[in-house]
Amino acid sequence: MTVQSDDADPKPSRTRRLGGRRIYEALKAQIGEGLYQPGAAMPSTRALATELGVARSTVTSAYEQLLAEGFLESRQGARTRVASLLPVPAEGAGSVRPRSRHRLSAYGERIKMLADRATPASTDREPVIDFRYGDLSTADFPTLLWKRAFLAAASHRPDRLTYGRPEGSLRLRTALQAYLWRARGIRCDAEQIIIVSGSQQGLDLCARILLDPADRFVVENPCYQMARQAFAATGAVPVAVSAREDGLDTGLLAHTNARLAYVTPSHQFPLGGVMPVSRRQQLLAWASATGAYVVEDDYDGEYRYDIKPVPPLYGLGSETGRVIYAGTVSKTLSPSLRIGYLIVPSGLKSVFTAAKQLADRHTPTVEQDALASLLESGLYERHIRRVRRRNGERRRCLLDALEQAFGARIAIEGADAGLHIVVWLCDLPATVEAELVARGRQKGIGLYPVSPLYDPARPEDAPACAGLVMGYAALDVHQIRLGVGMLAEVVSLLLLR
Repeated sequence: MTVQSDDADPKPSRTRRLGGRRIYEALKAQIGEGLYQPGAAMPSTRALATELGVARSTVTSAYEQLLAEGFLESRQGARTRVASLLPVPAEGAGSVRPRSRHRLSAYGERIKMLADRATPASTDREPVIDFRYGDLSTADFPTLLWKRAFLAAASHRPDRLTYGRPEGSLRLRTALQAYLWRARGIRCDAEQIIIVSGSQQGLDLCARILLDPADRFVVENPCYQMARQAFAATGAVPVAVSAREDGLDTGLLAHTNARLAYVTPSHQFPLGGVMPVSRRQQLLAWASATGAYVVEDDYDGEYRYDIKPVPPLYGLGSETGRVIYAGTVSKTLSPSLRIGYLIVPSGLKSVFTAAKQLADRHTPTVEQDALASLLESGLYERHIRRVRRRNGERRRCLLDALEQAFGARIAIEGADAGLHIVVWLCDLPATVEAELVARGRQKGIGLYPVSPLYDPARPEDAPACAGLVMGYAALDVHQIRLGVGMLAEVVSLLLLR
């Protein structure tokens, strides 16, 4: 047997440094490479110890480990042999790589397909000024308030450390029930609220519980892609319905034969349209008549600027039992907290609770108690008023900077609410969006095109000019002005080509 030492000197004094682990790894590799065939007799521990110049106990420990893992087998009175049926070795030194690809479930194959279609991450340097939607300013996080609430929750010493309730703590659900009535006009029972690890998990639970493979589901066109993918991952078939100034075109629902519709009626993502009450009633009538469910994503309902707060669809449709409301603190506190909530019809409460338990048992309990404390004290709403004013200032700065840089050469949608706007660059065709983004990255700004949010199967809805989804909640006014100036330079270069 050959065992290489870390030192090139072959003197016995050097060789004696070999330990049982090194001998074990060398034997395992040689078995994996076929130097010792299945059923072949192994050297005796005494003979191998003499050959390697180590103690017999060192070789014995290596053999014992190989026996325990199934690479060797032994019988009393007989020599130790290589196992007749060898275990499949892990990839690495001395292992044989499997020739066939990994076998996935149908769900796994769909996830793989979605991952393959995703835009690869840029290897360039991070942008100096990033207009990515969904990011928030670190300066806006209520660090002191959260620290106090979190430490108070963490210092509580229960009788035992155990798993929390899968549907969330009753304290948080009760606090949310009161808050949603005050802030969004939603009447519901605390028992209808399911605490989830971010609204994305809530959408995933809706998809798994309500859709089967080959079912059809309605999404807005354009739409939030992570929601579309969550529903499509079940094997269900998306039906894209146009959404423009008034949100989803509910007049097209009758022929969809869908079991579910995902909508953002209070602030359509990404275009920002608000669904009027007539369309909301038409959507609810369709759901009641067909037995379909409507998943309402109220992702940024706390942010309204030039318009009055828009009541959620849930307020109109709660009695129908066909509306599921999804909310989150990702846009008010931090996306890193991973706390969201669903309001589900009473008849679905038990199945959603069971599905949540299977997914991850429960959302972290200390964070739940900390959030409940902020809600109960009124500090959460005070924080929202503060960040609403700050984001209103950022929004106004962005609109003014764009007006000064581009004038009538752009069109803006979705500016009345939320934390982003859509900017249409009227002088540039949609075909140059990728180049616009690449040149922006080279210059140091993060830009995000709107075209990928449209369904390619509906070219009639595709935009004619280049568009950008521009988030502003993570930037200060100086960065916004500087970023818009850099964007104007990039656009000018593309026009001069």
